[in-house]
Amino acid sequence: MSLPLKIAWRYLVSKKGHQAVNIISIVAVCGVVVATAALICVLSVFNGFRGLIMGRLAMLDPQVAITATVGKTVNDADSVIDVVSAIPGVERAVPVVIDQALAMYAQYQMPVHLKGVPDDYNTMNDMDSVIVDGEWKLQDQVSKFAVAGAGPAVRLCVRPEFLGMVRLYAPQRQGHVNIANPMGAFRQDSVFVSGIFQLQQNSYDADLIYVPLDMARQLFDYETEASQIEVKLAPGADERQVMRNIAQALGSDYQVKNRLMQQREAYRLVNIEKWMAFLLLAFILVIATFNVISTLSLLIIEKDDSIATLRALGANDRQISRIFVLQGWLITLAGAVTGVVIGLILCLCQQQFGWLRLSGDPANMIISAYPVEVEWSDVLVTLALVAAVGLLTSMVTALIMRRRLKS
Repeated sequence: MSLPLKIAWRYLVSKKGHQAVNIISIVAVCGVVVATAALICVLSVFNGFRGLIMGRLAMLDPQVAITATVGKTVNDADSVIDVVSAIPGVERAVPVVIDQALAMYAQYQMPVHLKGVPDDYNTMNDMDSVIVDGEWKLQDQVSKFAVAGAGPAVRLCVRPEFLGMVRLYAPQRQGHVNIANPMGAFRQDSVFVSGIFQLQQNSYDADLIYVPLDMARQLFDYETEASQIEVKLAPGADERQVMRNIAQALGSDYQVKNRLMQQREAYRLVNIEKWMAFLLLAFILVIATFNVISTLSLLIIEKDDSIATLRALGANDRQISRIFVLQGWLITLAGAVTGVVIGLILCLCQQQFGWLRLSGDPANMIISAYPVEVEWSDVLVTLALVAAVGLLTSMVTALIMRRRLKS
């Protein structure tokens, strides 16, 4: 250990001549500790919410979705499925049709998103786990059925056991509108409701209804087209490699997206909120460093006699300045390490015991406690921020020290 570092360490841990300097030193370290621990905890909570949201969306989103680069439909979907199904790692590929329609039941009506899927589409995802009423069934030997989100079920006042049928209307894509018969411009069909699902995500629950694929194609005037091809991967398959192989096999006319890419906007929104909170807490951390600068300023004044003694012993101004610069680094480092440790302990305790509870009725919430997920990249970013703040403190301390030595 170098002599300036030894002296800086002694100045840090030794009792100061004035009680006020001791108090300000403790406050300075505590300020850095609290700000650092808060950064770790807040970023981990945002990670927990992001993981929760993406996990819920992943229950219905396909593992891989293939869409056309130009236009809203994949032409000749069966040929595309044949190509994709032959790629190693692909367990199954199915076409789906997604478009808007008008749903009516009794005197109620609302615009909805219809998603036409194969009858056994529930084997492609975790649909069965989010059905809160009824069951997954799209058709039998006699009738066609729909599985509706909680939003359409409430607004249309439908339940699986109701005998009435939901009427669905979609505008014709081709032909002319007959003014004398405006309803002729719409294709229509009717379905019973077999089940209601609730994902507790507004983008799905608000207006989504699943219907049989052939019915959706008839409504939207499709033959072999599909809005997208959804792919389920075999267990243990490398997602990135399979996506690369699909992209190479299909060419530039198609886009291949995993779940994260399909929910890019939701993911981006959560990240923006996370880093906005990071910037606010970073500003608080910068404010807390003013206590460190105040501590060092008072310590410089208090150590006038020690500085004179060091000069008499042959120490130059650079060595003396380095002592107080190193002490600023030590205060910042001590606060950062302690804050990170406390933050990680608090996050671990929240994960295990869920001390901080969300307000509201637990029966209507996915979780009752704040979710926490620590990412080591956040820890590194926090330490980098504290290091930058320490550098700023050292620069200000060096400036103060140079002016003091010249006076």
